[in-house]
Amino acid sequence: MRFSELLALADDETLQELLGADALRLMHSLDPDMIKPSRLKKVLLEMHNPQEILRSPDSRRSLLMLLPVEEARRLTDLLLPLNQLDPFRALASLDIRPYSESERLLFQFFGLAPEEKPQQEMKPNTCSVDSLHGLFSHQRTAVRELLACLSEEPRCALLHMPTGAGKTRIAMNVICQHLCQHEKALVIWLAYSEELCEQAVDEFEASWRHLGNRTIKVFRFWGKHDFDLARAEDGLVVAGLGKIYNAAMKSIQFIATFSDRVSLVIIDEAHQAIAPTYRLVLETIYQKQPNTALLGLTATPGRTWNDIDEDERLAKFFAKRKVGLRIEGYSNPVQFLIDEGYLAKPRFIPLFHSGNFELSQEEREELAEALDIPKYILQRLAEDEVRNLKIIQKAEEILHSHSRVILFAASVKHAELLSTVLCARGHRSCVVTSKSSDTERRRVIDEYRGESDDPMIICNFGVLTAGFDAPRTNAVIIARPTKSLVLYFQMAGRALRGPKVQGNKEADIITVIDLNLPGFGDIGDAFLNWEDVWDE
Repeated sequence: MRFSELLALADDETLQELLGADALRLMHSLDPDMIKPSRLKKVLLEMHNPQEILRSPDSRRSLLMLLPVEEARRLTDLLLPLNQLDPFRALASLDIRPYSESERLLFQFFGLAPEEKPQQEMKPNTCSVDSLHGLFSHQRTAVRELLACLSEEPRCALLHMPTGAGKTRIAMNVICQHLCQHEKALVIWLAYSEELCEQAVDEFEASWRHLGNRTIKVFRFWGKHDFDLARAEDGLVVAGLGKIYNAAMKSIQFIATFSDRVSLVIIDEAHQAIAPTYRLVLETIYQKQPNTALLGLTATPGRTWNDIDEDERLAKFFAKRKVGLRIEGYSNPVQFLIDEGYLAKPRFIPLFHSGNFELSQEEREELAEALDIPKYILQRLAEDEVRNLKIIQKAEEILHSHSRVILFAASVKHAELLSTVLCARGHRSCVVTSKSSDTERRRVIDEYRGESDDPMIICNFGVLTAGFDAPRTNAVIIARPTKSLVLYFQMAGRALRGPKVQGNKEADIITVIDLNLPGFGDIGDAFLNWEDVWDE
């Protein structure tokens, strides 16, 4: 029996299970003809290949229950030859591991080619980097100021520059100069995500080839990458904060011994520095030896927008030594970066929505005290069909004039819902969330970063806010409200790479404004939000 014959048996109820009742309701609101079975089957196959549909336990169960009795018995005999149960009961409880022999037989039964398990390329734990990175004028100034701060007590500083202004490149220049001036010097770069770690390695390799004075080693220490750090004496260690924290908890002696050899510590997304777990690692490494220097990098030098005590603690952690952009004639450095083409010129477009729910007094009090919008409120927003229709209509409008768009949804389910409807409407829409497999995530991001001019939108939740570099992104849709100025800045910043750094001249920042909830809307004001905390 062929898969097309199986799918032809799917009734309305089955198609609703496969595509989701919420998506079908929205599709019906937009165009009743979209929910015809023939159209729904086409949408299903456009979003997923047959193998992927059968690989999902829920989708597989729904479809196998449609088999004629004789076909169900044949399939049961093939997969469970000793089974004595009713074939449909057996198929309903069928457990098939991906890429197993059972899966191969299942695919073969429906005339589908088996899929080979993708081989995840494991990059080496160490690599040799042979020895050009020119810097813009404002970047060179920042390097000089940082080197001065790191050479005198208390040997620490925070580099504060907007997304796209070259924080990483500036930091790599500092690292290269440090390594050139010190033989057998060990630098450690700390970041909280694997994407940020891998980007740091790529940027260092490019920088050292131009600026280095010897062959040097890079050591990967995050995720599945392991290395005996006791053997690292000269070079750059790029480590995940979580992994090095766990290593320290297993052996305090390990982190103490390792810290003896470290002379420069870099922490990316440094507004995370005073979180208890991260602070423990940082203080241990930074304070072990008197000449060790600490450099933090951030576009948002505060933990919050409304907790002055928390932001004050972060400023004190870096001894209130912040290096940023000071441009003559500009009160706001963001405007300089836009005028000079380092950042795209943002156009802030509000999408107003009054909401169909009222907050109780208790909920308003909770919202006022919470650091961010509670999950149950985000869930209610995600289920608001009128709001979702506005988002979809705005996304379709944006996709007519923008080639790469990122949509920040209110939840994983919300991202999947919006992407499904956009796909059904004929747009190239993909989902990236914490539920996405590594293989699927890499495939989507590689396509998004590709050379094709066909418009594409990624709907995501909680994944692409920081550490995601796709300079062609020329619009973002922020469909989740937030009280976090850091988070809003990071989301908007995904579209702000300017033409001088392979980005765009202009970018649209579409923010859904829920009138009964707090929010933000201006990057320039956001960049200056914490200045008073860092004043001496």
